[in-house]
Amino acid sequence: MTVRPPSGADGPRALDGGARFGYTEGREEAGALKIDVTLDPALEELLVKVLSPGETEELRALLARLEEPERLTLFREGTAVPLDPGEVLRFYGEDKEVRAQALGGAVYTVRLRLYELEERLDRRTFVRVSHSEIVNWKRVTALDLSLSGTIRVTLEGGVVTYVSRRYVKKIKEVLGI
Repeated sequence: MTVRPPSGADGPRALDGGARFGYTEGREEAGALKIDVTLDPALEELLVKVLSPGETEELRALLARLEEPERLTLFREGTAVPLDPGEVLRFYGEDKEVRAQALGGAVYTVRLRLYELEERLDRRTFVRVSHSEIVNWKRVTALDLSLSGTIRVTLEGGVVTYVSRRYVKKIKEVLGI
């Protein structure tokens, strides 16, 4: 792996933002995947650029891995169920556990805390609406803003939840109102 400094900088920085370090070279054997990382604070989001001598099986496998959504392992009646996060309507705390309500109403137990889910999930899709709930914004069908101090959120399948007072301002910013 090669780590390059941001353009115009005097040297590379550790991925954790710590002290500078020198370039590190990875495996050099034939057929090895070479990774070149450039840290650029001017970028607003992660950019992945893949260079290949041609369309190879290794390239197809890498692209498939990059494109597939991360699946979550949820639990129901002692059985582990892998599920695409896009199929989840909401994550919420109940009885000191985190639950996931999926399309169709099935409820699963999640072995992660809400803050851990918040870190792993796409922030443009999953939005925290209260201390104990995260909703899938793509599954919202209606918002009722007429209530004073809160917002009523209706999800697919008629599931209703409320934005807590603490999160109302954030949600209005997301909505542009």
